[in-house]
Amino acid sequence: MHDFWLHAIQFFEYAIFFYCMMILSSYLIMGFVSIFEVLKYRRERDLTDYEEILASPEAPTLTIVAPAYNEEVPIIDNIRSLLSLRYGKLTVIIVNDGSKDQTLQRAIDNYDLEVDLDCVYPETIPTKPVRGIYRSKNPAFRHLIVVDKVNGGKADAINVGVNLATTDYFACIDVDCIIESDAFLKMVKPIMQAKNERIVAVGGIVWLNNDSVIENGRLIKLKTPDTFIARIQVIEYFRAFLLGRTAWAKINGLLLISGAFGIFERKLIVEIGGYNHNTVGEDMELVMRAHKVMRLRKEKYRVAYIPEPLCWTEGPSDFAVLGRQRHRWTRGTLECLSFYKCMFFNPQYGVLGMLSYPYWFFAEWMAPFIEAGGLLFFFILCVVGLVNWHFFWAMLALVYAFAVMISFFAIFVQELSYSSYQRRSDVASLLWTAMAEPFRYHPKTVYWSLKGNYDWFTGKNVGWGTMTRAGFQKK
Repeated sequence: MHDFWLHAIQFFEYAIFFYCMMILSSYLIMGFVSIFEVLKYRRERDLTDYEEILASPEAPTLTIVAPAYNEEVPIIDNIRSLLSLRYGKLTVIIVNDGSKDQTLQRAIDNYDLEVDLDCVYPETIPTKPVRGIYRSKNPAFRHLIVVDKVNGGKADAINVGVNLATTDYFACIDVDCIIESDAFLKMVKPIMQAKNERIVAVGGIVWLNNDSVIENGRLIKLKTPDTFIARIQVIEYFRAFLLGRTAWAKINGLLLISGAFGIFERKLIVEIGGYNHNTVGEDMELVMRAHKVMRLRKEKYRVAYIPEPLCWTEGPSDFAVLGRQRHRWTRGTLECLSFYKCMFFNPQYGVLGMLSYPYWFFAEWMAPFIEAGGLLFFFILCVVGLVNWHFFWAMLALVYAFAVMISFFAIFVQELSYSSYQRRSDVASLLWTAMAEPFRYHPKTVYWSLKGNYDWFTGKNVGWGTMTRAGFQKK
C-alpha cells in the first residue's frame, strides 16, 4: 500500500509539473507574440489616414445589430453612442428581445419612434415572431431601426437583425457598450486591405469602464474601478484581449470573437444558418462554424483582429451576477468544444485543429479539473502523512509567481501601448489587485467553472440570464 502511494505521488508530481510547464510556456509565447503585434499595429495605425476610409466608395456597408434585454438603464445613452459613430455607410438595428422592463418604451419616447407599416420582415433565418418594426419620425435618426420581438435569447435576437440587414457586413455588439467614434473605420481596414483572402470576421478589444465618466454616449474619463471585483475583471480583459486573442489572430487561430463587439460577413453567416440557438456560447460557436465551413471549402480566408480598445462595457458589479456570467461562459465553451470535437488534433483544420482547439481543451476546459483534483489529492496526502512539502511549496511559489507575472505583463503591455490610466495610483491599484487575485478571486472562478460543467453534464438548462447594471457616471 505504501508503494502505491509513493508511485501515485510521483506520478502526480510529474503530471502536474509537465502540465504547468505546458501552460506557462503557452502563456509566455502568447505574451511575447502579442507585444510585438500590438506595437506593430500602433506603428501602422499612426501612418493610416482614416479619413480616406471614411470617404472611400470601396468601404463596405455595415449594419450594427444590438440585442437588448432589460436594458432600461443604459439604453438611451448607448443608442445615442451608436448613432454618433463615424462611419458613412451605417445602419443601427436595436432588437428588443421581449424585455420585461421599460427598454422598448424608453427608446420609443426618446427617439420618436413609430411602427413602420411598410416594412416586411424577411425571415431568411428562422426566428421567434417579430411584434413590430419601428422607425423614427425624426430625419436625424433615419438610420435607426428598433425591432420588438418575442423573447428567444441573444442568438435569436441577433438573427432577427441579420435578417433585416441588407449590408455587406454586420456588427454584433451588446447594447450596453460604448463604442469609440472611429471604431468601425479601424475595423474595416483589414477588409479593405485584403487581396487574396476573404475576411469573414473581425474582432476588437473590449475593455471595462466601471466607475468611469460617460457623457452623451461617449467615454469622457477612464478611471480604475473603485471595487476589487471590477478591477479584477479589468485585468482579466487585459490578459484575454490584449495578450491571448492578439497572439491567436496572428496565426489565424482565433476561435472566439466577443459577442460584445465584432463584425461578420453577412453573406457567409446567412449561408451557414446564423447564430445557433442551442448554446449559450453563440459567439464562439459562430466563429468555429465559420472556420470549419471555410476550411472544408478550402477557401483562403482570415478571421482578423484589431488589438486596440475600441469598445467599452460595464462589467458585473457583484459576485452573484459575475458568477452567472462565468457559469454561462463555461457552458458555452464546453458546448462549442463538444460541437466541434472533429477538429481535435485533426490536421485537416490546420492551426485550428493542431493548436487552437487543443489549447482550449487543455488550458481552458481542463484547468479547473486539474486544480480541483490536485487540491483533493493534496488533502488526501495530508491525511495519510505523505506530503512532499518541498515540492508543494516550490510549486505553490512557482504558480503564484507566474500568475502574478502574467497579470503584471498584461498591465505593462497596456501601459506601454495605450497608457489608458493616467494616474500612478490607478496602475498601482491594478498591480495590487493582481497580487491578491490568486487568493481572493481565482478560487471562485474554479468553482463557477466546475458548476458550469456539472450543470452541463447533468442536463440542467441555463439560458441567457439577467445582467443587472449600475449604469455609468454622468459628467
